[in-house]
Amino acid sequence: MARTATIGPRTAAHEPRHAGPSSSFLLVILSAQLMVVLDTTIVNVALPHIQAGLGFSASGLSWVLNAYLLTFGGLLLLGARSGDLIGRRRVFLTGIGLFTVSSMLGGMAATPWELLAARALQGGGAAMAAPSALALLTTVFAEGAQRVRAIGLFTTVSAAGGAVGLVLGGLLTELVSWRWVMFVNVPIGLSVLLVGHAVIAETPRRRGRFDIAGAVTSTLGMTAIVLGLVEAASDGWGAGITVGSLSAGIALLAAFHHVERRAEEPILPLRLFADTTRTAANVARGLVYASMFGVFFFLGQFVQDAQGFSPMLAGLAFLPVPISVFASSQLASRVLIARVPAKAVMLGGMSAMIASLVLLTGLSPTTPYAQVLASLVLMGVGAGTSLVTLTAASLAGVPSGDAGAASGLVNVVQQVGAVLGLAVLVTVSSAVAPRTGPAHTLLDAHAIDVIFAVAAGFAVAALVLVAAVVKTRPATEPVPLGAEESLMEEYELSVDAA
Repeated sequence: MARTATIGPRTAAHEPRHAGPSSSFLLVILSAQLMVVLDTTIVNVALPHIQAGLGFSASGLSWVLNAYLLTFGGLLLLGARSGDLIGRRRVFLTGIGLFTVSSMLGGMAATPWELLAARALQGGGAAMAAPSALALLTTVFAEGAQRVRAIGLFTTVSAAGGAVGLVLGGLLTELVSWRWVMFVNVPIGLSVLLVGHAVIAETPRRRGRFDIAGAVTSTLGMTAIVLGLVEAASDGWGAGITVGSLSAGIALLAAFHHVERRAEEPILPLRLFADTTRTAANVARGLVYASMFGVFFFLGQFVQDAQGFSPMLAGLAFLPVPISVFASSQLASRVLIARVPAKAVMLGGMSAMIASLVLLTGLSPTTPYAQVLASLVLMGVGAGTSLVTLTAASLAGVPSGDAGAASGLVNVVQQVGAVLGLAVLVTVSSAVAPRTGPAHTLLDAHAIDVIFAVAAGFAVAALVLVAAVVKTRPATEPVPLGAEESLMEEYELSVDAA
């Protein structure tokens, strides 16, 4: 028999009315998520300045990004389940504290190893804070209008954070110093800690033994997978460390699956995968992030190397993405989901993403910024529209006790999707780059076409997956615009999993 997971508002008959969480609570959660997500890209534009300032080698410089990605991706499941078992408020605030301290240490770094250690600690703090933030949001906001809007805002921050990091990194690097791409987290982190202590209530702890075997195999397995993907991006898929890391990661995750089937309190309950619609939504989210973060990486280089943009202008070039993500996600969460089936919203958003990537395949050194602008706006609209419903579907119907694990899975898929997308596109770039001529391969129009065509392929795969697997209840008949408040109380959007 099909099971139904509600991802939208319920009527008063289903849920009691109560005073909603404070705006301060939501601001704390969103600020923490923005800080964590933007740090995946904020150092990108600053890398040449970091290399000159600390004396990084060319090969070692990539680890300024990789150290963060490895610990963040590797520790996510552990951080998520820790919140379920020992309290999400405690784990969230501890993660923010670690992130803040490590950001200060990174800004003060005098040697390469000091900066890399700080970035690794940042990733550990992010792995604790990110899943706990989303779990707190989904447990504090009951399923209904409030949760839909909260998830809409959370999705906005998650989708736009990478572009915000590029904008902020370019501005800070050119106007102040590369060190401020680290220092900027300190006042934000301290504010989140102070306000969070006051407005976040602790969640009930779950009794049971901590899944040590699951924690070890998942952490090592995820770390090995992320390491393999990172090395594939720099050394190729055939490199020994790439093959060895991916093989070890697959073996460890297979062992993890075996452990979770027998664990009393699994770190990732396998029952979360029983809902096919929820699982498909998670995979589709990963594919969307794979295409987005690859574009951020390559387009950022294109506008600097091929078109001569300064770091500040390169960062500002991405400003349309967070603006259009915000506008479209608010439209989706406040209006569209009450009038249009969730599946149609997902497919429409992913179609816009595909259109934006196809438009990018026509870039050349003489392409006017107007064409880039149109592509970025389309990408923001597509991401903001599709990810609201995909995120809601990824968490729909999850019991409160599993909210941390489900939120951790959402973050893992997002993180691994971004790393996998970048690794594939870097490999494609190396394969199609001209063997002679200019050092910057992005000056070759054919390479640009192929890179962004593959990125479009990720979005196409997400669209096909949603079209084939996700099942939603049709929306009711349209009603006049301007009735959003009553709509969110009267209409229900359900995801039916076979």
